[in-house]
Amino acid sequence: MLVLLPPSEGKAASGDGGPLALDELSLPALAPARERVLDALVALCSSGDDAHAAGVLGLSEGLRGEVARNAALRSAPALPAGRLYTGVLYDALDLAALPPAARAAAERSLLVFSGLWGAVRITDRIPPYRCSMGVKLPPLGGLGPYWRRALDPVLSEAAGDGLVLDLRSTAYAAAWRPAAGTASRTATVRVLHEREVGGVLKRSVVSHFNKATKGRLVRDLLQAGAEPRSTGELVSALRDLKYTVERQPAPAGRPVPLDVVVTQL
Repeated sequence: MLVLLPPSEGKAASGDGGPLALDELSLPALAPARERVLDALVALCSSGDDAHAAGVLGLSEGLRGEVARNAALRSAPALPAGRLYTGVLYDALDLAALPPAARAAAERSLLVFSGLWGAVRITDRIPPYRCSMGVKLPPLGGLGPYWRRALDPVLSEAAGDGLVLDLRSTAYAAAWRPAAGTASRTATVRVLHEREVGGVLKRSVVSHFNKATKGRLVRDLLQAGAEPRSTGELVSALRDLKYTVERQPAPAGRPVPLDVVVTQL
């Protein structure tokens, strides 16, 4: 099983080891594409026009210091991606507390998408950075289309003939869309909150708790040692873990949408 995760805006304040070594990152076929994005980002943030760089990166005034951080990416201390990301999903996933077997499964199966790195495994050592997939980075243009060209052959190979559990947000999902053969073995997840309103059960899409639920869901699968090979086996595995899961119809050759229904947030 390959699990695709978004990054998080929340990140560790700093690394604690040696600097970035691009040639040591997983998915080495992405190295040339990563080098170009890194060069462009460092050049933008080293230009001396911090206001312009912040505007390109969509940074608020309170995040202006991220420009200087990006300018120093090549020499900044790095840390494993599994410790770098600290947002809601990663707090719920709680990689540091996984038992050894589940941790090993996480290292094999989790891929985190990134506007800067394309996709990394949780063991890849990278420095804290600020560059979302929605950025139009000169001279490369939109990073979503840029990464789509580089990621397609690499991730198609990484997915192989196994299941893909796609938990990415919309911007990051645009960076790789599984081809028909892989798409039929891909499941996406929507989290719905079900509650009673005036005696009637109603459902609504959640945002903050969507991330937390996805983090817990992945953690539970890893701890259970689940290895589903198809979307049907994934549904069964989640139901065994006491999740309420409803499979929605999907056209042939498209990912299978799953609704995970929660009653408590």
